[in-house]
Amino acid sequence: MPQPPTVSSFPSVCREQPCRRQPARSHQGFGERRRLLRAAEREQINAAASLHFIMDLCTSRAWGTTTSLVLMLVSWCVNINAETCHRPLVSSLSPSSFRSSSQLSSSHGPGFAKLNRREGAGGWSPLNSDKYQWLEVDLGGRTHITSVATQGRYGSSDWQTAYQLIFSDTGHNWRQYRWEGHIGAFPGNSNADTVVQHNLQHPVVARFVRVVPLHWNPNGRIGLRLEAYGCPYNSDTVSFDGDSSLIFSLKQRQTSTNTIRLTFKTTRNSGFLLDAEGQNELGLTLELQDGQLLLLLRKGKSSRQHLVSLGGLLDDQHWHRVLVEQHSSHFNLTVDKNTERVEIPPWFTHWDYDQMTVGADQNLDSQNSNRNFHGCVENLLYDGQNLIDLAKQRDQSVTVMGNVTFSCSEPVFVAVTFTGPQSFLRLRGDAGLHSAGTSLGLQFRTWDTEGLLLTFDLPKRDGTVWLHLRDAKVHLQIHKAGRALVELKAGSGLNDGQWHSVDLKSRQHLTVTVDGTEVASASPTYPITPGGQLFYGGCPDEGTGHSCRNPSGAFKGCMRLLMVEDELVDLIKVQQRLMGDYSDLQIDMCGIMDRCSPSYCEHGGSCTQSWSTFHCNCSSTGYGGATCHSSIYERSCEAYKHRGNTSGYYYIDADGSGPIKPQLLFCNMTEDKTWTVVQHNNTELTKIQPSTEGSQHLTHFEYAVDEEQLMATINQSEYCEQELAYHCRKSRLLNLPEGGPISWWVGGPGAGQRQTYWGGALPGSQQCTCSLQENCVDPKRHCNCDADRTVWANDSGLLTHKESLPVRSLVLGDVRRPGSESSYQVGPLRCYGDKSIWNAAFFAKETSYLHFPTFHGELSADVSLLFKTTSSSGVLLENLGIRDFIRLELSSSTEVVFSFDMGNGPLEVRTKAGVPLNDNRWHRIQAERNVREASLRLDELPAAIQEAPAEGHIHLQLNSQLFVGGTASRQKGFRGCIRSLQLNGVTLDLEERTKVTPGVQAGCPGHCSTYGGLCQNQGRCLEGARSFSCDCSSSAFTGAFCDQDVSVAFEPETSLSYSFEENLVNESNGSSSSLSPPFLPNLNVRAENISLSFRSGQSPALFLYASSHRRQYLALLLNKQEQLEVRYRLESSKEEEILRSKVRSLANGQLHSVSVSRLAVSVTIQVDQHSKEHFNLTSGVEFSDIRSLTLGRVHNSQDLDPALAQLGSLGFAGCLSAVLFNSISPLKAALLRPIASSVVVRGPLIRSSCGPAAANPHAAENKHHQPGLIAVMIFGIASALAILIRFLYRRKGTCQNQELAKAEDNRLQFASQSISQYGPTESQKEYFI
Repeated sequence: MPQPPTVSSFPSVCREQPCRRQPARSHQGFGERRRLLRAAEREQINAAASLHFIMDLCTSRAWGTTTSLVLMLVSWCVNINAETCHRPLVSSLSPSSFRSSSQLSSSHGPGFAKLNRREGAGGWSPLNSDKYQWLEVDLGGRTHITSVATQGRYGSSDWQTAYQLIFSDTGHNWRQYRWEGHIGAFPGNSNADTVVQHNLQHPVVARFVRVVPLHWNPNGRIGLRLEAYGCPYNSDTVSFDGDSSLIFSLKQRQTSTNTIRLTFKTTRNSGFLLDAEGQNELGLTLELQDGQLLLLLRKGKSSRQHLVSLGGLLDDQHWHRVLVEQHSSHFNLTVDKNTERVEIPPWFTHWDYDQMTVGADQNLDSQNSNRNFHGCVENLLYDGQNLIDLAKQRDQSVTVMGNVTFSCSEPVFVAVTFTGPQSFLRLRGDAGLHSAGTSLGLQFRTWDTEGLLLTFDLPKRDGTVWLHLRDAKVHLQIHKAGRALVELKAGSGLNDGQWHSVDLKSRQHLTVTVDGTEVASASPTYPITPGGQLFYGGCPDEGTGHSCRNPSGAFKGCMRLLMVEDELVDLIKVQQRLMGDYSDLQIDMCGIMDRCSPSYCEHGGSCTQSWSTFHCNCSSTGYGGATCHSSIYERSCEAYKHRGNTSGYYYIDADGSGPIKPQLLFCNMTEDKTWTVVQHNNTELTKIQPSTEGSQHLTHFEYAVDEEQLMATINQSEYCEQELAYHCRKSRLLNLPEGGPISWWVGGPGAGQRQTYWGGALPGSQQCTCSLQENCVDPKRHCNCDADRTVWANDSGLLTHKESLPVRSLVLGDVRRPGSESSYQVGPLRCYGDKSIWNAAFFAKETSYLHFPTFHGELSADVSLLFKTTSSSGVLLENLGIRDFIRLELSSSTEVVFSFDMGNGPLEVRTKAGVPLNDNRWHRIQAERNVREASLRLDELPAAIQEAPAEGHIHLQLNSQLFVGGTASRQKGFRGCIRSLQLNGVTLDLEERTKVTPGVQAGCPGHCSTYGGLCQNQGRCLEGARSFSCDCSSSAFTGAFCDQDVSVAFEPETSLSYSFEENLVNESNGSSSSLSPPFLPNLNVRAENISLSFRSGQSPALFLYASSHRRQYLALLLNKQEQLEVRYRLESSKEEEILRSKVRSLANGQLHSVSVSRLAVSVTIQVDQHSKEHFNLTSGVEFSDIRSLTLGRVHNSQDLDPALAQLGSLGFAGCLSAVLFNSISPLKAALLRPIASSVVVRGPLIRSSCGPAAANPHAAENKHHQPGLIAVMIFGIASALAILIRFLYRRKGTCQNQELAKAEDNRLQFASQSISQYGPTESQKEYFI
């Protein structure tokens, strides 16, 4: 039967995303209208298709073109809603439809509780005003309820100021009204007559409504008049008993999206709900398992693939809505308000079902019938067709199996909820019990691992029995004076939220049985019977006169089916105070919540929960925080460099808290650039092997990271390159004489595009580098290889067009002609420059700001930025909603405040710095809020954390523009620089926005004030427009931070001579390098600063010798006593002066550091960490006309005295590192500029790692990267093994083909490079076509 056009008949009519606000009062105008729109349901049967266009307009986040149009549409929608599903439901009911917990008198009865009525005493008032009172209304049938209005009792001081709503279909098993996963408390009245109306965020379908007052006028009593609004609810329902089912023969439908809709309720946590089967034995199954709904795909009778699970506690005997949508590539599974998307596997390509079974799985045999569904299903639709209505009409396409009834018959279970530490239930346990033993039983469900289930005293208080949970197991303990402790335990994992049964029996033996199977027994010598009262869940407060002790803590959860001597306890009588006693209980409902469904744990974090909260295990995810929201890794190699890290493998998370997973990449941090290196499966020079298969050679390249990470690396980098090389002999590359490309490569995003240019050329040019440089071997050709000559040639260069990277495959077309030979090489992808980390804006005035679209961080929001300023305060960022807001501000010169409001009142997180923040240096802020907590971290200080309210709103709803550097709330704006602003992993382009915003400038220089301390060992920080670098020209070290030692292993015959004259000539010719700056224009010095490290077992030994054209010299050596000597001769007419250190045993093979400083006649020597030693020269103060500096063997020793000359001729055997003579580093000049004319090397000069190990002074800042250490080690070991295997394989092949290789290598100009002579490796994945 078609539904009336109710508000819930329009799934999306005139509403935005569901508002999670506490329902507002009726006199709040336009805001109330908007909240009324948000109260519409998502799905209902037979939606009005004629309104789809209006639906799209009203649901758009961009509210339209003009304010007047929006107001008109909103007003129109509100009028439709009011007319369709906002009818009074209570005013026309008879007095018999009302019930209450109690009444003050007959004139205060529940039948007088109608809105605006004055009969009787003017409303309902209970006998006692306490939290256990309620008023109930029977609406006569299941009804849509969209709104509730209340008044106090007429002409009195009696009204409630806050209340809860609970609902039921049967008058039992009540459910509380909730929004955002929390129990909703509605604000009540402030006087007796004003009507306060609340529109429900989510309309409710129920027959019975209860109002439970929570607070009331302290100067009066509870007083209530009530009205509910809504409309009738129509449904088609069927009931299954586990042996019954419905089988539908379906007609195939050609639609783009296929859907299955249904609503179900059950008390069983497992069972087959629905199975749809089509051709080729493909099928889809919906199955309940442990209270969750599983979507499975089936191939054949038994092969099932689990796609997704959703929901929790679905066996709560309440209605749950299910929607399955199949699109071309994915399924959407919706359970209640939660939706999961899952990709369809390739083998499941058709939806063409011809049969659907509901209530059972026809593939099960009769022995497994207990896996069938027990419960009710209503409104089952397949592509809009009402299948239950077909069954009711006895349609021929429907087969009924077993006892199927078209109504919902359900058992009545009265549950009780223990809500907190004050909860308990007391029953009398002595009446009717047998002295020979007892029998007690109950069922419970909880998330907690501990809690008291039941306790009682033995007769005459001679002992105590405790039945409780510990470590999620049932423990029974019996303490009796003078007897040994009796202890039993059974079950495990009982805190899973499922119903579990416990039976305690004491007849001939004492037994504890859990879930009917787990049994523990004992044989005490005395009877176990209650001597008085039974206490469930907890104990009353002390001083109440009851003997009850609880050693394990209060139980928080639900119980039902309490059995005493095999008789069921009537909990309704307990509720009516006709038997027993209780405190802080919710009777006739189970208030357990599944806080892990849906899970708020992000990025694969696993969710566990207790009664009151949940916890996310983020281990092995790469993310941290209460909900695994924020990445623990940096976004780029550039960001790691900012934290003082040197070259190495690092986990890179390109989008922070976004969906891209962290990937392990190599960061090469050089002095001027920071390179991100992405390897693929074949970066070596590879020779193409002869083959008769096909005329082309095809190679695919697979990269070491996921596609998302790969493209993010390219997109956020300023520059990327990839080397592409082709070595050829009689093998053409691009162009045939008749034209047309014969080879190409594929590159770019996704599958890539075909590219016909080569490395170093321009895109689309069909040329190579030599064509641009006009030096091709054949001027008529555009590539060297296209000359088609019999001698070796090559075309190589860098691909730098980012839109065409990375190279994904390579097709070479001229590789099969007789006599042709060729090899190719595609290097790794290399990128530098993180565009996001340097994206900055300068706010010159406190009134200037940038604005961006609304920030959407409803459940999780993280903000990360760097700022520097000279002001003491200012708002860095702000976004407002109707009531909500989020703000980040510098509140004082030493404090940052992160504040927000989600409807629970403003919440602030503050963190103080120990130093001023207005020091014009960069400071980093990381702020996050999620459903569990809010955190704020400043620089490297510990994060400040503020927990979220336990029962509050969790959605942050903003609707205005995002202000950066300023504010919409007239607070003081920010004056200074903001850089690298990221919200939920998305970088805001501040510089682009400054182009259209006056008063704000793009960029912000001055990085060395913050990062200059990273430059070590006399390195100098250089400012860049968008970065900084360390100038190591005056340092003996190299590397990104001048922290990498340059050391050389010397043999006795090794000599390294550095000519100051040649360097001066080079400088005058303009050929200087940052590695070798000018020494002094006149080569005369009155001071030296010399430092070096050495490791040797030789004594005596000469390290360093500096000479001049005036027969002056300076020498550093070890004497025979293994002491350091510094010898000066600054006047050629006088003898040398020997300065000898007192430190001994320096030729012990250990690393020693030496520094020598001279200023005129004053000389200071320091060895290792020993005290400085001071000396004074007696002759000369100027080292004039310096000629050269020699390390190791001295060949030209005519200026030396004979003893020193002999020592210089012996040479030096050992290690020298970090050698620095004033600003000259001869080892760097020799190793990093080997062709420099100022350096002469004789004998072997081998770079070594014998110097001091380079320590990362900022390792403490990188502690959170330790999880990647294991992966790095595994990667390194695997790489080493691969290299070793490849080496051995090649070695074997080389030996076998030695003669052939000799003949070929004489002609192969690139034979010195690494070429695979013996076929492609398996990882290269080459094919011939």
